Amino acid sequence: MKIVITARGELLESPVDPRFGRAQYFILVDTETNEVTAHDNVQNLNAAQGAGIQAAETVARLGAEAVISGNAGPKAFRTLSAAEIKVYLCGAMTVADAVHKFKAGELQEVSMANVEGHWA
Repeated sequence: MKIVITARGELLESPVDPRFGRAQYFILVDTETNEVTAHDNVQNLNAAQGAGIQAAETVARLGAEAVISGNAGPKAFRTLSAAEIKVYLCGAMTVADAVHKFKAGELQEVSMANVEGHWA
């Protein structure tokens, strides 16, 4: 399964970015092959609006089946849901820890956004 984790850096040791739409990086992990690639999200870091929707479209283009982030706003959540991408939320931890918790079944899929738009 391909999952995307929002990150503040390009490495597995980087902290999970609590923002989805304005995350600094998306780390794409293939849980079957353990292949890892980092993708910057520079186009959305300072977007006036639409960052969540554009970020969700980027994640869909990467072929992700799930996203792990600290938070997800309503527009991003709707866009991810429309693309049949599952959303999992986690607290402060590294990307590697989030992947481990995902693989161990310790993260719960969420069924709705947990923050309003433009929260951070």
